[in-house]
Amino acid sequence: MRFATYVLGNRPRLAVVDGEALIDLADARPGVPADLRAALEAGIDLKAEGAAAIASNAPRLPMAAQTLAPLVPEPGKIICLGLNYFDHAKEGGRTEKPDYPWFFYRGKSSLVAHGQPGVAPRVSVQFDYEAELALVIGAKVPRHTKREDALAYVFGYSCFNDMSIRDYQRRTGQWTIGKNFDATGGFGPTLVTADELAPGATGLRIQSRLNGQVMQDANTSDMIFPVDETIALLAECLTLEPGDVLVMGTPAGVGHARRPPVWMKAGDTIEIDIEKVGVLSNPIVAEG
Repeated sequence: MRFATYVLGNRPRLAVVDGEALIDLADARPGVPADLRAALEAGIDLKAEGAAAIASNAPRLPMAAQTLAPLVPEPGKIICLGLNYFDHAKEGGRTEKPDYPWFFYRGKSSLVAHGQPGVAPRVSVQFDYEAELALVIGAKVPRHTKREDALAYVFGYSCFNDMSIRDYQRRTGQWTIGKNFDATGGFGPTLVTADELAPGATGLRIQSRLNGQVMQDANTSDMIFPVDETIALLAECLTLEPGDVLVMGTPAGVGHARRPPVWMKAGDTIEIDIEKVGVLSNPIVAEG
């Protein structure tokens, strides 16, 4: 089953996907919150409610005609992994498996929906793309959850573009500032529930395409720290909650590692394509 978040009257609304159409879930199923995070926090069985909405005579909205919002507009936490594919770590100068993941945070103001512009900032030309798999936590993950139990807490998966301003990323020992410019975290277009994919979303082809040219082409099985291990490691330290988002790192082929480097600029279009998950597309515009 697939879910999306679209915009109605300047407010995000949770929808279930029925073919090429959206069904507003709160309208079709009174009592279901209109926000994905709120629905998960309330313990709503979204797959059951989504199935009931699809079986009903609720109005269908053509998906292509709707303005989408980031899949989770206000996540409690967005935790990202750096250098989590062996080939990307190698192009960054690291040849051995690290003892621990490179974690960093994103804030909600950095998110941008499918079809909406990624903004190339005034202060830098080093605007890079990163194709990534994202997951949404569906239920509270108890502290010290074991790896073998971790996948039970994943609600579903989506596409993410961890657009990065490389010179700012390297201005400090922490990557956070270069990863949090406004409108640089592409997220969507839809969420695919975990039961639709292999455990941990392994075995999926993942690509980025810049103006139609393939820049990254890998497989989610190439992650250094897969989804289950990542959740277990985080659970040693903190409580993951419903609606939290984990962004699982990018493979080789990013712009800064190319010679000469390839930077995104106004007029470009960047696509993230993950097999069985979807295609996330964002035009690039210059900051006004």
